[in-house]
Amino acid sequence: MSSIKDNLDKINKQIIETAKSCGRRPEKIRLIAVSKRKNLEAIMEGIKAGAKHFGENYIQEAIDKIDKIGKNSACWHFIGHLQSNKVKFAVKYFDYIHTVDTIKLAREIDKQARKINKIQKILVQVNIGEEDTKSGTSIEDTIQLITQISTYTNMAVKGLMCIPPYFSDPDQARIYFQQLVRIKEKILNQKFETVSMEHLSMGMSNDFKVAIEEGSTMIRIGTSIFGSRD
Repeated sequence: MSSIKDNLDKINKQIIETAKSCGRRPEKIRLIAVSKRKNLEAIMEGIKAGAKHFGENYIQEAIDKIDKIGKNSACWHFIGHLQSNKVKFAVKYFDYIHTVDTIKLAREIDKQARKINKIQKILVQVNIGEEDTKSGTSIEDTIQLITQISTYTNMAVKGLMCIPPYFSDPDQARIYFQQLVRIKEKILNQKFETVSMEHLSMGMSNDFKVAIEEGSTMIRIGTSIFGSRD
């Protein structure tokens, strides 16, 4: 069985090759190691092997890990569904929150960030496949949501996140990634002062190469690094 280091090396090589093949700079793409349900030893092995970004889905599980590993040991990304009553912990522990999809959630993040004098970096999650089983703001409501968020003083919108429908052929996800890019361009045309759109969080183990080809700057990979879920 290959080690976490071997897996990271393989994926980083694929990132470099894919980026260069489409004229992109590999260093502009962040590999987020999705460490949900993984133990401390696995995460520490990842850090030792050079992983700098980790994604967690569950607040309490993440708190336990981050407290033991150290917040400054990595850049921490919250990528799961966030309940309002957990926001204060997400703001305290995470550098990025990828899953903001309602004004109610955004308002609470701004409120909690203000309490600790923090500018919380967020991404707005778009339900790009319009699937009932997935979170995210609707495509048509994205700009309106960002317009409201842009007035908040303790949040900085850094981009968009999506989870397209799953396809056995990853190329079928391409149209969804392209659609997220078009939404990004529409938002940039609005010229919001506090909205940078520097990141597109899209692409997972099965489709990250296609996502990179379409402009992803953050790919979220768990299984291909850590193996199947425990």
